[in-house]
Amino acid sequence: MTPPLVLDVDGSVGPLDNELRLPLRDWQEAIRFGSTLRSYEAFRAHVEQRLPACYGTAFMGSGDFHHLSWLLIERCIAQNAFAAGRPLRVVVLDNHPDNMLFPWGVHCGSWVRRVALHPAVSHVHVAGITSHDIGARHAWENYAAPLRTGKLSYWSSGVDTTWAARKGFAKAFRSFGSVRELGEALALMLAPAPAPTYLSIDKDVFARDVVQTNWDQGQMREGDAVKIIDALKGQIVGSDVTGDISSWRYATWWKRLMSAGDGQETHVPPQALAAAQAGQHAFNERLVERIARCHIGPLASDT
Repeated sequence: MTPPLVLDVDGSVGPLDNELRLPLRDWQEAIRFGSTLRSYEAFRAHVEQRLPACYGTAFMGSGDFHHLSWLLIERCIAQNAFAAGRPLRVVVLDNHPDNMLFPWGVHCGSWVRRVALHPAVSHVHVAGITSHDIGARHAWENYAAPLRTGKLSYWSSGVDTTWAARKGFAKAFRSFGSVRELGEALALMLAPAPAPTYLSIDKDVFARDVVQTNWDQGQMREGDAVKIIDALKGQIVGSDVTGDISSWRYATWWKRLMSAGDGQETHVPPQALAAAQAGQHAFNERLVERIARCHIGPLASDT
């Protein structure tokens, strides 16, 4: 099995068998939740100089770091020589769309737009959304371009998204009576339509009794995710996982303000944190094994 990679920005990911671990905690305040593009590119350069040529699933710690998927997906594109004629599909399991307005750079809730509009990406499916980030009250916060161009789809349950039809985005929204139905439909779509796929999982997509994160959580069960992962057997060329729980107090005022407004839990008492991280670790080990069965690794370049 290709060794899993840990981008250790917050110390939340426990040791995994045969892991490759990059110590990055000095970057936590600069990168956590969000950053300017200048800071992000500095972080990208630092990481890319240290990344191994080949690795398995990347673990990035708290969901506050989900925007690190952007750099990992772009690296996957470069490694596999993906282009418009040979595109990459991206599947994101997340309770939030991660396609929200953020004009000051990039953050954990805005990165999907950048990936969806990449010319080498055929489509991004964000599945498992139960957050009202895609409801009518927050419609104006969703970036329209990837929805309008048909390169981004939201798969949701329990959210009124009728506003999308009025905006002309109806084809980008798929609503279901339950997350289980959603998972079954997504698996049925993926399995018979094989394509090189990057899988990104934010564990806030799961119900709180499955695993505990720093964010408001969805309703997905572990079995629902397993069906989706198994449907991608022989298709996964890259993958990452966020949603581990950690405790942090932002030194940056706007991060304190915005994270509080989003209902993020950044302070977790030590005893509760230890218990939650133990559950997270066992879950991570199961994810490593499950995803590895479906990984095909880097594809040979045609050039």
